[in-house]
Amino acid sequence: MLEELGWDAEWAALAAGPGAPARVVRADGGQVLLAAAAGERRADAAGHTLVTGDWVTYTPDGAGTGAGATVLTRLPRRTELVRGAGGRAATRQVLAANVDLVLVLVSLAAPPSAARLDRLLAVAWDSGATPVVVLTKADLAAGTADAERDEVTEAAAGARVLLTSTVDGRGLAELRRLLRPGRTAVLLGVSGAGKSSLLNALAGADIAVTGELGPTGKGRHTTTARELTVLPGRALLLDTPGLRGVQLWEADGGLDVAFADLVELAERCRFRDCRHAGEPGCAVAAAVEDGTVSARRVASHAALRREVGWLRERYDARLRAEQRREWRQLSKAVRAGRRSRPRRPR
Repeated sequence: MLEELGWDAEWAALAAGPGAPARVVRADGGQVLLAAAAGERRADAAGHTLVTGDWVTYTPDGAGTGAGATVLTRLPRRTELVRGAGGRAATRQVLAANVDLVLVLVSLAAPPSAARLDRLLAVAWDSGATPVVVLTKADLAAGTADAERDEVTEAAAGARVLLTSTVDGRGLAELRRLLRPGRTAVLLGVSGAGKSSLLNALAGADIAVTGELGPTGKGRHTTTARELTVLPGRALLLDTPGLRGVQLWEADGGLDVAFADLVELAERCRFRDCRHAGEPGCAVAAAVEDGTVSARRVASHAALRREVGWLRERYDARLRAEQRREWRQLSKAVRAGRRSRPRRPR
C-alpha cells in the first residue's frame, strides 16, 4: 500500500521513531485524510501545516480528540509547488508537496498565452519537480494544433510538450508512459484548462466533475480541493482547483531555469549589472537584434523579475510591521505590569 503511494527507503529512514507513516491525500484545515498501510483514516493535523502530498507519522488512537488519529510529525518535503496568494497582502501558499512531475495544462480552445506559460513554468521549475507542458483540447484547434505545439515548444525552455485530447485520445498514451508506478504528478493550470477531464481520462472513471466553458469563454471551477488519486497504472495524480491567476513567490530559481537562455546570455554582457535596456555591450540586446531570442521573452523575464522583487519587499515590510506590533504589545504589557506591582516601603 505505502509503496503505491511513493514510499521508499529514504522516506523510511526519515520516519524512524514513534508513529506509523502515512500520506496526506486530502487536507481540510485542521483535519486531513491519510492513506496508510492500514487503509484510509481521518486525522487531526495537531497544529501541523499540511498539504496534499505530505508524508507524516501518526498515532492511531487520536489522543482523545475523537478524530480517530493524530499527526505526530511531518516529514521534510522533497519538493513544494508554491505560489503567491492574497493579492497585495503577499502570502505564501503551498499547493502540493512531494510531487515528481508538474503537468502544466494549457488549453488550445483559444490561442495560448506565452506570458501565462512563462509564469506557470517559473512556478513549476521552482518546485524542484520536472515540468511537462500538456496542451489540452487539441480537437478544438483543427488545423492549427501542430503549429501551436511548435510555438509552445519554442517558448517552453526545455520542458517537454505533449499535444493531447480527451475527445479523440490524442497524446494520452504518451502521457501515461510518463506516469510510472509510485510517481506523483500534479495538474497545474487556470480554470478551463481541462484538468478534470484529463484526470477522468487517465483514471478511466468519472472521479472529477467537469464543466463547460462559461459564456465569457472562461472555465468554471470544477475542482474545489486538492486530492491525491491512485491511477490504474499505480501512478499518483493530484488535481488542484483551477487558478484564476498565478502569482510568483520568490521564484528566483524557477526563473533562472525557465529563462536559462537569457541567464546564459546575460553572463556575456560587458557590465555585470546590465539591465539589458540599451547599455553598451549588452549580449541580450544583441541576441534580440539578430533574432536569436524574442523581445517578448526578454520583456516577460524582466516583468517577472520585478514581480518577485516587489513581492519580497512587500513581504519583508509586512514582517517588519508585525514585529513592531509585537514589540508594542510586549512593551504595553511590561509597563502595565510595572504599574500594577505594589511599591516597596522605604
